[in-house]
Amino acid sequence: MAVFDSYGFSVMDDLSERKEPFFFMVDFLVEKMEIFTLEEINEKGLIIDFKNIKTGAAKDVKQQIRWKAFPESLESYAKGFHKVQQHLRKGNSYLVNYTRKTPVETNLSLEEIFYISGAKYKVYYPGRFVFFSPETFVEIHKDKICTHPMKGTIDASETDAEQKLLNSIKEKAEHYTVVDLLRNDLSMVADDVSVDCFQRIDLIRTRQKNLLAMSSEISGTLKEGFYGKPGSILRKLLPAGSILGAPKHKTLDIILEAENTPRGYYTGICGWFDGENLDSCVMIRFVEQENGQLYFRSGGGITHMSVLEEEYQEMKNKIYAPVY
Repeated sequence: MAVFDSYGFSVMDDLSERKEPFFFMVDFLVEKMEIFTLEEINEKGLIIDFKNIKTGAAKDVKQQIRWKAFPESLESYAKGFHKVQQHLRKGNSYLVNYTRKTPVETNLSLEEIFYISGAKYKVYYPGRFVFFSPETFVEIHKDKICTHPMKGTIDASETDAEQKLLNSIKEKAEHYTVVDLLRNDLSMVADDVSVDCFQRIDLIRTRQKNLLAMSSEISGTLKEGFYGKPGSILRKLLPAGSILGAPKHKTLDIILEAENTPRGYYTGICGWFDGENLDSCVMIRFVEQENGQLYFRSGGGITHMSVLEEEYQEMKNKIYAPVY
């Protein structure tokens, strides 16, 4: 295992040049990075379940699952929400991803949460965290790069939920902003950038309730100076726009002021380079362990059209046991 600062991006490029597979994690503030070879993955006890890498033997969790969350009050949530709204009204940002930290109680260990989770991307980091993310960050196949921003959710049980999500002025504005941001981001490292799929609706199944989420797909052809250099590409693209907001620099300052607690690896990214291609995800749906207590991180995008009670409910909706 190696822990780096931003120098780790150069390490990624070196490993890529040697065609050496590696797994990596980058924190939200792009200040810490961990890179693991296959041998180091096993030594550290990391369990990974991506499309092209699966570590650890499958285990059955047969016990009756208990899961209880203790969200903060609406009044507590509102303190940061109103700070965000003040900045939005001043024009300092167009979209701010505001997140909270909620204590949860369960009879499951972090490892057991990993095994009972259903998600496109899952990682268990012993003694620290587990996440079960539905959101791809970037995929790189030879000279092609694509990203899949996910922004906009609704309770799937609502009447005409899909049409409500697609027609919501607030949710559409939020999604448009992120798609535009990531299209611009991709243009820094790629040519011929295009939106190939816009506002796709995905079903996310959970034990408490099912959610509908809105995603798009953006792709391009890598510029000559970035071909075979995943570290250099990520250095340009991070932090991930879908869990930050726009414009990036000022919005980051707003997040740090409003949340008043470090995100750490939550909403950072991690990924697997197989020697040729890279697949990465945003680390959301995230449960962390701190002094014996488990916390679930969740949140959503805030715009000037956001309604306090609705955003508070969305934050709570996302605190779910990842089984169904």
